[in-house]
Amino acid sequence: MNKDKLMFFFINHHGKLIGTLIGFFIGILLITLGFFKTIVLLICSVIGYYIGKKVDNKEDVVEFIERILNIQGKK
Repeated sequence: MNKDKLMFFFINHHGKLIGTLIGFFIGILLITLGFFKTIVLLICSVIGYYIGKKVDNKEDVVEFIERILNIQGKK
């Protein structure tokens, strides 16, 4: 397969490729860790992604975490 055909495949089917890789990775996690540990790992990954997205958007992460955890600051 030449380089042009490979690039054409990646450009036109990137969603399928990413979905397949994610599914493969989750399958390996399920086999090695088990169902519940994999679910906890996925939840932690989603939380980490969301906080990282807040940092990338230059939002105040500490304020966000305090709001979520309902922490009252000293006044």
